[in-house]
Amino acid sequence: MKIAVIGAGAIGNVVAGYLTLNNEAVSLIGRSRTVEAIKKKGLLLSGARGETRVNLEVGERLQEKPDIAILAVKTQDVEEAIANNLVFLKETCLLTTQNGVRSDSLVVQDLPAENIISSIVMFGATSLEEGKVIHNFEGSWIIGKMFGHNDGLVNTVQGVLNKIFPTVTTDDIRGMKYLKIFVNANNCIPAILGMSMQEAFADHQVSRISIGIWEEGLNIVTKSKVKLRSLPDFPLERLTGLTAMPSEEAAKIFSGVMVNLSKEPLFGSILQSIKRGRSSEIDFINGEFVSLAQENALKAPLNQKLVEMVHEVERTNTFFCKETLLAETGQLIP
Repeated sequence: MKIAVIGAGAIGNVVAGYLTLNNEAVSLIGRSRTVEAIKKKGLLLSGARGETRVNLEVGERLQEKPDIAILAVKTQDVEEAIANNLVFLKETCLLTTQNGVRSDSLVVQDLPAENIISSIVMFGATSLEEGKVIHNFEGSWIIGKMFGHNDGLVNTVQGVLNKIFPTVTTDDIRGMKYLKIFVNANNCIPAILGMSMQEAFADHQVSRISIGIWEEGLNIVTKSKVKLRSLPDFPLERLTGLTAMPSEEAAKIFSGVMVNLSKEPLFGSILQSIKRGRSSEIDFINGEFVSLAQENALKAPLNQKLVEMVHEVERTNTFFCKETLLAETGQLIP
């Protein structure tokens, strides 16, 4: 079976590397600098499963039709990636992996709905240098169809992905994707501060902002009648339980979890994009709370402010200090 991984960022590199090590025929599609780096020295994969260098086929565009295409670019790059490879994707199975809930609706504009499988990645990785990726922590891979019911195609993809990560299927991928937004929503804070998640969330005051993000987001999705569905590695009760606690107590628990999430520094997807000079996916994570609020005549002042601060970091390439972050958000925390 021929597998194409489109997107040579953190998740794409980890997936392509592990599939290759499991003797799958993999083509990794990335930008020119990354392609050249991997062609010269291979892909250096380190972290949770040790360090190894992987030699694999890599290029800037697909050269043939794969049996499975794994779309591992950020949501803001989905349309470009599909357009660049459309001739080889029209009749193949495509798996989306993006955070947020928008990618499947973008893909279905060009590809048949029955060929699209959606997924949620619960493992973590960091890639700040071309041709190098750190697998920070283990986690499951959740797959299911956003359009229609799960079928034999979903089972086939599950069998392949199970070789590298425990893969489960769901009949409610939408509800799980909305809950995953909450998991990713704290990534904006290290991006604003320009530091690792461990450094940022060691501060309980900063962790209190994350609890505020969750409180505001949960209020919005509840009033918008969005039904959340538990994830294998993140039950819904964790969200509702922490947001129901006194904020100081919840912040301490959150801080403890985040500080111990990975032995290696973990920067989060938003900061990784900024460090690589790319636009981030903030509009599809915290920005999703803002959009949902606007659609339902609600307000999301905390998430709106954090989205604005991330965009300012993107524009100026200058990070905020903790004192400024706390001052800007202090009056907006529920």
